[in-house]
Amino acid sequence: MSSFSTSLSSRTSSSSPFLSNHSSLINSDPSRRSLSFPQGINLDDLCVRSKRKLVQSSVAVGDGFGFCTILRLFLMRLPLVLGAVITKSSSPELKGGPLSIPSQEAEDKLVIESNGGKEHSTVSITVVGASGDLAKKKIFPALFALYYEGCLPEHFTIYGYARSKMTDAELRDMVSKTLTCRIDKRENCGEKMEEFLKRCFYHTGQYDSQEHFVALDKKLKEHEGGRLSNRLFYLSIPPNIFVDAVKCASSSASSSSGWTRVIVEKPFGRDSKTSAALTKSLKQYLEEDQIFRIDHYLGKELVENLSVLRFSNLIFEPLWSRQYIQNVQFIFSEDFGTEGRGGYFDHYGIIRDIMQNHLLQILALFAMETPVSLDAEDIRNEKVKVLRSMRPIQLEDVVIGQYKSTTKGGVTYPGYTDDKTVPKDSLTPTFAAAALFIDNARWDGVPFLMKAGKALHTRSAEIRVQFRHVPGNLYNRNSGGTNLDRTTNELVIRVQPDEGIYLKINNKVPGLGMRLDQSHLNLLYSARYSKEIPDAYERLLLDAIEGERRLFIRSDELDAAWALFTPLLKEIEEKKTIPEFYPHGSRGPVGAHYLAAKHNVQWGDLSLDQ
Repeated sequence: MSSFSTSLSSRTSSSSPFLSNHSSLINSDPSRRSLSFPQGINLDDLCVRSKRKLVQSSVAVGDGFGFCTILRLFLMRLPLVLGAVITKSSSPELKGGPLSIPSQEAEDKLVIESNGGKEHSTVSITVVGASGDLAKKKIFPALFALYYEGCLPEHFTIYGYARSKMTDAELRDMVSKTLTCRIDKRENCGEKMEEFLKRCFYHTGQYDSQEHFVALDKKLKEHEGGRLSNRLFYLSIPPNIFVDAVKCASSSASSSSGWTRVIVEKPFGRDSKTSAALTKSLKQYLEEDQIFRIDHYLGKELVENLSVLRFSNLIFEPLWSRQYIQNVQFIFSEDFGTEGRGGYFDHYGIIRDIMQNHLLQILALFAMETPVSLDAEDIRNEKVKVLRSMRPIQLEDVVIGQYKSTTKGGVTYPGYTDDKTVPKDSLTPTFAAAALFIDNARWDGVPFLMKAGKALHTRSAEIRVQFRHVPGNLYNRNSGGTNLDRTTNELVIRVQPDEGIYLKINNKVPGLGMRLDQSHLNLLYSARYSKEIPDAYERLLLDAIEGERRLFIRSDELDAAWALFTPLLKEIEEKKTIPEFYPHGSRGPVGAHYLAAKHNVQWGDLSLDQ
């Protein structure tokens, strides 16, 4: 027995963060080997500390039936080997002097609780910045939709937290104005809304106040009622106060028995340096697996369907390479300007606001190799490989623009610098187009074109895949013969609005002659599926609650994305590049067409049939 104990101690001291950090737990007295906790340390503390050590050591630690449960069961069974006694423990099964072997019922109870069983756990969702537009227009409606669909746990509480003084009743009144029964027209929608609002509460506090977060913690515990508590914080606040809020929430309002997760909204910095500083600051208080960096475009139905379309359909996967694809276009356009948000927008511009995150994330999903599995880490690993394979962006492959005032039909539309929150001499681009390249075997030489802009002729977001021309096409004469681009097969994935997927093919026009026309094989979601498509925030909030990280951005992804765009942004700003002006409501700067032509490409959204 003595030799076994010595062997156990020597092995665990080198391999186990738990025992190496708490070697005093094993008493060296051979007459009475006991297991005791140092003063002020309890089992939950040791569990959390040891888990953090394992994460830092790159040891996988899950959120379900995981590390803390195994640790507790191990300590419960340890007396069988060491005849140990555990003292000063806060765990109910471990109190009371000599440690007895727990019953099977006690172990089953522990397993259920650690699995987050609905009857034994609760989820507390705190919307930090609850009085802001994002919370009112997106977060609370998304949470109601999840509740309406039965996707939230049986026991849950929603707390709004902001500096504005407000009562629970006033919060509920504010939230009720944005809730809709859009999912269907069932008669119980009003009842569901009332039930949901009863779960919503409000706490006034400063974002950098430990005292106010302690008070929030006290209120959360009252609603949790002694259950295993899981807590989700959604930071719907300006980025300059992220760290203060995370520090206070982590130290004063995190869960002591379950998981604590934090959703962080973009922007994640302005460049590589500020992004890295933000990540470093957040990781002082959180582990990487607690940080959920949200990009709501990754939650959109057609973006999530991108990998399904490619990896589940044999007709597409063999074509997904330089051999068959001539170019790929990622297009984002809005038909409105900054409209009072110019102060925020002027600090970032369209490249940081849209390209570096939304469009680049979609590009990575589109171009990645087949992942080992659908596990979050496997998918994110492949995305990072794509980002690291991308060629540095050259300024000559970029066009920037800024919309100007124009008059149509007697109505005058303001220019960007007409916004009172924007400096009159601002050079911030409201439009950008760029050609990017991936230097790997699959995509070598294929231009990936991005285009994003405000105050354009239409509102849309789409992915366009233009295939190569048919070599020696027999039917060139029958389709006009002069414009090969009109005979190009094109796969279009329309992310918004009117979600759909269509494939342009060449087809014979009915009749006695031989004349070809381009037709669409069209999957329009509204016609094919009766169920309304969930909002992106619904999907991402549900994933965060369930611990699914596939659609959230990992820190090394963020680093790779900023490494690609930071040199370009720095060059534009240092050279004070003047944007090309374009009329409000137009198709954008003429320079974007020259950029496409330079790479032998025609923008797909400018064709007559689109």
